[in-house]
Amino acid sequence: MPPTRLEAEHEPAISPRDPRLDTWRAFLIAHALLTRRLDEDLRAGEGLTLGEYSALLQVAEAPGRSLRMNQLATGIFLSRSGVTRLIDRLEADGLIERSTCTDDGRGALAVLTDAGLTRLRAAADTHLSGIARYFLEVVPTDELEHLAGTFRAIGDRVRAEGEPVCFEGNDRPEPDPAATTRASGRRTAPVTK
Repeated sequence: MPPTRLEAEHEPAISPRDPRLDTWRAFLIAHALLTRRLDEDLRAGEGLTLGEYSALLQVAEAPGRSLRMNQLATGIFLSRSGVTRLIDRLEADGLIERSTCTDDGRGALAVLTDAGLTRLRAAADTHLSGIARYFLEVVPTDELEHLAGTFRAIGDRVRAEGEPVCFEGNDRPEPDPAATTRASGRRTAPVTK
């Protein structure tokens, strides 16, 4: 059987063999390894997952130590049901309380408890030590500002086309012609059913 080739319906902007993709692949591997290690360190040292720590941190940094659930979902890139399950765990541990938005009465807020703030502060040393060890000690200081600018530019480019959607579990949405246009940089014919 011949090797599988990645074929596209049109000429891609880059080739799968483009040497610039080595940087992309290195980024993906480093990100995956780093987040797994930070999660592992937090679980072992603090009994928190990286997702739980990130949620507590976002809520702690929000005005009034409260944040709408949908904003939390966007910030930690979880589906709404994923955030609900995460908040359920944090609420069961007494680290977060749920409240109703006073603005419109419909939205749900995650509110950090005093116990949640205490737990977050205790876990911060473990988390920050990991960031220092696996990231800051590896990246030369004079390159940090450049990297930060690059990562911000990437985030801005993605957000310029709308906030990415986090789908539930194994949901597989229908292809979006607009997404195909964005990916290829070319116009595509509308999909008719």
